[in-house]
Amino acid sequence: MLSEPRAGRFAAWGNALLAGLVSPDDAVAAVVGEDAVHRVEGVPGESGAVGLSLAFGRLRTLGVSGLRIALPAPGHPLGLSGPPEFNARALEAQEAVVCHGAALGLVPEVFEAGPSGDVHVEVTWHCLPVREAPPADVPSLGEAERELAEALREATAVLSRLDVAASGPVAEAAIDAYRARADRGRELLAPGYPPRAVRVLELAQRIGLLLSLATDNGHGGAVSASEMTARGEALRPVERTARRALVAAYNAYVEGREMGGW
Repeated sequence: MLSEPRAGRFAAWGNALLAGLVSPDDAVAAVVGEDAVHRVEGVPGESGAVGLSLAFGRLRTLGVSGLRIALPAPGHPLGLSGPPEFNARALEAQEAVVCHGAALGLVPEVFEAGPSGDVHVEVTWHCLPVREAPPADVPSLGEAERELAEALREATAVLSRLDVAASGPVAEAAIDAYRARADRGRELLAPGYPPRAVRVLELAQRIGLLLSLATDNGHGGAVSASEMTARGEALRPVERTARRALVAAYNAYVEGREMGGW
C-alpha cells in the first residue's frame, strides 16, 4: 500500500487530465498501469459501469476540479470526511479518492481472474456520495516533509536496535527493484505537481521499503514474541507518518489550487 496505491494513480493522473496537462488516453493508461482494465460504477447520470475516460469527463461536468486521496487504517480515518457508509468501504479497501468541487468519492474493488500463471487484475471504482468537510489528519507538504525526515531516522534506529534482517537475497531484490523504479524517470506523480511533492513521495516510499523489509524479510534478531511485539509497536508510528506523507503528496495538487497555484 505504501508504494503506489491505485487511488494515488487515479488522483494524480486525473488531476493532470482535469488541468489539461495530459491527454485522456495517457491519463487512462497511467491509472490502469499493469492492471487489465478499470471501470467506474455509480457515476451520476450513467446507468451502468463506464470507462475511465468517460468517467473523468462526467466528473468534470459535475464540477469536479481536483482529486484527493484517502489511505485509512483501523483507528485512523486518514483523508476521510464521511459519511460512515463511504468511510467503511474506504477502510475495507484501505484507499479511496475524494473529489474536490463535488460531493463524490470513489472506492476501488479489485478482482483477479485467469488461470495460475496468467492472472489478470480488473478494478471497479464505486462512485459514492461523500460529506463535504475537511479531510481527517492530512498534513501540508511542509509538515509531511519534516515528519518524514524524523520518521526515517526513527525507522533506521529501530531496525538497527532490533537487529532486523535487512540483507540477503530477498532484501537485495527489494532494494534493487526500488532503485530501478526510481531510475525510470520521474513519473511518480503526474504533470502539474510541484517538485516538493515528488520528494515527499519518494521519501515516503523509501520508508515503506524499510517497513516492508522489517515485516516481510524474516524476524532478524527479534526472535521472541515480546521482541516482535516491541518491533511492531515501535514501527507503527513510522508507518502512520509514511501514510500521512503519501496522502499529502498526492493531495498537493488540490492544496496548491486552494492556495492560488504553485
